[in-house]
Amino acid sequence: MIRRRSLLAAAPATALALPSQAQDAWPTRPVTIVVPFVAGGPSDIVGRVIALRMGAALGQPVVAENRAGANGEVAARAVARATPDGHTLLVGSIGVFAINAALRPNLGYDPVREFAPITLAVTTPNVLVVNPQRVPVNTMAELVAWLKANVGRTSYSTSGVGSSDHLTMELFKQVTGTDPTHVPYGGGAAAATDLIAGNVQLSFQNLGTVAGHIQGGRLKAIAVTSRQRHPILPDVPTAIEGGIADFEVTSWQALMAPAAVPAPILARLNAEATAALKHPESRQRLEQIGFTVVAGSAADYSTFQRAEIDRWRRVVQTANIRAE
Repeated sequence: MIRRRSLLAAAPATALALPSQAQDAWPTRPVTIVVPFVAGGPSDIVGRVIALRMGAALGQPVVAENRAGANGEVAARAVARATPDGHTLLVGSIGVFAINAALRPNLGYDPVREFAPITLAVTTPNVLVVNPQRVPVNTMAELVAWLKANVGRTSYSTSGVGSSDHLTMELFKQVTGTDPTHVPYGGGAAAATDLIAGNVQLSFQNLGTVAGHIQGGRLKAIAVTSRQRHPILPDVPTAIEGGIADFEVTSWQALMAPAAVPAPILARLNAEATAALKHPESRQRLEQIGFTVVAGSAADYSTFQRAEIDRWRRVVQTANIRAE
């Protein structure tokens, strides 16, 4: 009897140990980083940089899989409902993890409750650019004065309703008292092309989208939205230098997992993802196209994400922006 009782008493402890053993063995198969947009965009680039370095460290293939649709909602819903074992992750943008929540009251996923943070991967500023043939200004003060002198005759391009460049301009309008008309396009490249053609006069665009056009003289940069000047455009002042206090805006990419992934796996994911991003070759590649590598703790990213959602919700509500 004593022997049988001993075995029965030991059984629960053995059962409790099994999940820990499974976590220790992770990953047991390839890890998929779902990218919620088409190939070639910022999320795709960041996801593939992480996948390249993480695979070697984990001893299992790490693959980036593009699953575009509904401004990231299709992929986000799928990953939120995936088995929470650390084998399915989501790399996404400020839109997927912050702006969608501010813009869409009936969003099909919750970017806070349904995901576990891994790391804020990279940030990049937007650049306020104008068509030099149509806008005769050189400074922020001159641009604001010109916009106020041409009420009803100015327009700005964006990569779409609710995009980071759209909301950056809406914030700019709110703090400067200007009101150019919004002309949305199907992406940053199209928005920049029509700006160069002179069909609109100004835009806030991601640095990587317009740096070449600025350097080639096709667009004039008025300001960058980072707190410090950017090394790719060292002669372009910040918006803060231009006289708009605390006007700091960055577009960003982050890595997340389904909410119930065990803490030890999340810790390993953070360690390997941040190491991948900070690898000298990864950092060089990302910085060449305008990204600043952050690769910090999950806790820091969680705090940052919540603040971003609150910030953009205020902008959306003030501007009365409606999702298309």
